[in-house]
Amino acid sequence: MTTRGIRGAAVALATAGAVAACSAPGDGGADSGAPAESVVIGVPSEPDTLSPLLGYGKDGNSKIFDGLLARDAGLELRPALAKALPEVTDGGRTYTYTLRDGVKFSDGEPLTADDVVFTYRTVLDEKTNNTARSELDAVKDVRAEGDDKVVFTLDHPYAAFAARTVLPIVPEHVAGGQDPNTGSFNTEPIGTGPYVLTGWSKGEKLTFKANPHYWGGVPEVKKLTMAIIADDDVRATRLRSGDLDGATLPPSLAATFKGDDDRKTYRATSYDFRAVTLPTGNPVTGDTAVRRALDLAVDRRAMVDKILDGAGRPAYGPLPLDDPWFAKDVERPQDLTKARNILDEAGWKPGGDGIRAKDGRPARFTLYYPSGDKVRQDHALAYASDAKKAGIDVRVESATWEVIEPRMKQDAVLAGFGSTGDPDFGLYTLLHSSLAGDGFNNMARYDNPAVDRALDTGRRGQDPEDRRAAYHDLQRELVKNPGYTFLTHIDHVYVLADRWKDLTTQTEPHEHGFASGPWWNVEDWQPST
Repeated sequence: MTTRGIRGAAVALATAGAVAACSAPGDGGADSGAPAESVVIGVPSEPDTLSPLLGYGKDGNSKIFDGLLARDAGLELRPALAKALPEVTDGGRTYTYTLRDGVKFSDGEPLTADDVVFTYRTVLDEKTNNTARSELDAVKDVRAEGDDKVVFTLDHPYAAFAARTVLPIVPEHVAGGQDPNTGSFNTEPIGTGPYVLTGWSKGEKLTFKANPHYWGGVPEVKKLTMAIIADDDVRATRLRSGDLDGATLPPSLAATFKGDDDRKTYRATSYDFRAVTLPTGNPVTGDTAVRRALDLAVDRRAMVDKILDGAGRPAYGPLPLDDPWFAKDVERPQDLTKARNILDEAGWKPGGDGIRAKDGRPARFTLYYPSGDKVRQDHALAYASDAKKAGIDVRVESATWEVIEPRMKQDAVLAGFGSTGDPDFGLYTLLHSSLAGDGFNNMARYDNPAVDRALDTGRRGQDPEDRRAAYHDLQRELVKNPGYTFLTHIDHVYVLADRWKDLTTQTEPHEHGFASGPWWNVEDWQPST
């Protein structure tokens, strides 16, 4: 999870519960006006910024902005603001994009190559508070050639670079005169996308209208409202009452809509995993033997079956089981006997209460999860129950992210991560030692030279087999020395009024709800009648 995603969730958790139950999401509701022209969606959290310069929309699908490229339903790259996929030369070190003709920002001003250059240079500027900057480390220079050509020069070949150019483009004539960290553009954005922000009541809702200047044609859905409702039960209740057209829901609540002829359930596979961070600075979680024992003690399959109602898969590492980069030989069952043996050999001996200790220190640590997130709460409690069977006492506590963040160096967190597109995107920020303690990057402060080497090889390599070997080595190393206990990969479940035809979902990253779900391409929706 990015810093902004987590902080956005924190804002929603802190404020939405107080207003969600009594605030209508829009003027009128899901049942007012033409049935297919206005859509109200319930989501659990909101971003704290709408500026791509600070990381908003970096993986694509923003309704306000477009990137040079975008992804289709199958996650294949396709042209967006660019006319075509890039021309790649100089052995993979130069990428040239030609811009689409006639594109305008929502204020009517034309898009030019200078806007693209401004966007990337600002993101790369160390003064800009963008925690995803490391994803563009390969960029040496970006320049305009006339009004319609942009040329990126890379320090080294980077096989995944084209997929990074889904980054949304902002207008220099607006954002260029502001501090990217504090300017009004963060909450009053202007882009080239299919929708324009018309209002934002923090912790309550964001409203959008169709962009009359949109280069892709005027959408059939004229008004879009994102209602911020942190509480899962409240979100389901408002969907059932007709106050919402659709919502993201935990699997158990989505199941209550089975048999509802007026609503349809959609299930999206994802790279979104739940894991427990194991801070190296904590004397218990920093012990490799404890980390290995916890990895063997957990019953991942039971978590999928009981917590996710089958809507997910066991997580044996950061990559899902069906990912082409997944190393099949790292799958492993729960093995409490082996977990106990590892602890015994490392000097963690059981006491009279069943809790182990070493040199007078009990095998005990605190595990935080964000308040209001029932799925994470259930994962945390199941984890603690499994750990206790091995003699490790995990004390589960809930808190807001404002409380959790300063404790992440010493205390474990039930966290969520996962990115689509290329293994480099999610793994580098999760595991590389250079990013240890960098906001919400490498939250466990994991430092493993073998993993760093694999990450660097995977990032710089051009040969697919060399990259695959590096990422397989990384996954095996995480079994030997885990910095996290990986638990489950979660399918995202959505329920939506059945008024539009041929809706699809994509395989999704951790961040979802706002730009993912069946509404990932709401601008293309057509009414069913």
